[in-house]
Amino acid sequence: MCQINTDPMLSQVGRLKVVVPPDILDYPTSTDMVVREGNNVSLRCAANGSPTPNITWKRESTEKIALSTDEKVSSVNGSFLNITKVNRLHMGAYLCIASNGVPPTVSKRIMLIVHFPPMIMIYNQLLGAEEGSQATLECHFEAFPKSINYWTRENRDDIISSGEKYDVSISDNLHVDAYKVHMNLTIKEIAPDDYGFYKCISKNSLGTTDGSIKLYRIDRPTTTPTTTTTTTTPLSTVTVDNKTKARPKPPPTIATNFNEIIDTSKSVANEKRGAQLVEGPNTNAKTGRKINDAGIQPDKTAQSMSSRNSAILSFMSSNVLVFVIIFIAMLW
Repeated sequence: MCQINTDPMLSQVGRLKVVVPPDILDYPTSTDMVVREGNNVSLRCAANGSPTPNITWKRESTEKIALSTDEKVSSVNGSFLNITKVNRLHMGAYLCIASNGVPPTVSKRIMLIVHFPPMIMIYNQLLGAEEGSQATLECHFEAFPKSINYWTRENRDDIISSGEKYDVSISDNLHVDAYKVHMNLTIKEIAPDDYGFYKCISKNSLGTTDGSIKLYRIDRPTTTPTTTTTTTTPLSTVTVDNKTKARPKPPPTIATNFNEIIDTSKSVANEKRGAQLVEGPNTNAKTGRKINDAGIQPDKTAQSMSSRNSAILSFMSSNVLVFVIIFIAMLW
């Protein structure tokens, strides 16, 4: 209160409120927690300040917090973080954040470590390779605390190590999942006695487990020369007879003077034949000598006989031709 001694006296009352930034208490707050897989865990965070700070829980990796099998949240408010049936997916860093509106906001990092025995995953339990080639066997482990991992042959106790024949490599993901390990065994040049079963073994303080991979032989493909046989098939020639359809003979010419049918197709031949009969041979049949045309008189009787024979032949041929024409007309 502020007072001035005057007449009358003057006074002024004021209130002072002191604020204190949040501070996380080390003693009641949980430290790094180690829990066996399948158990329940409870994390606590205590802080003071004025006004009273609010407590928020988040995962450092920004992943959601799995409170149960069906419930996942991005953050949890309150001094306690309760997780039931912890598994390896809960492993990681959790942040306890305290704030009351008075800067600065403070936080504390708490590691949740989940212990579980080794587990092996083999994606390819059968691997085939040719003799003289290279093969790589793979095993994936999950274990925490970290496990001891190595390779052996089945029914042998000797540990396979890197050398001229084998190459063993182990890689882990400490920046992602500290409990995952990937192990390879590379056989540089496969010999006949390298075929068989190989075992990858993992051990930690909670247990031991192993897995088997079988390496089997693949025969090299034999290349046989292929003979190509070419068969020539002779082309078959089909001959098509072009039969020309016989044209009908021209109709006979009817002579108006003699009322008889004269075949025009026979006229030329008859004229030639008549000429030969008229002319006669120019040589003697017995002596073979030529006969002078001037000294030989034509025999009128022989000429008349040949004329009659020619007329008879012409008449017969004309009758035959008429019969043929009538027959062809009936066919058409």
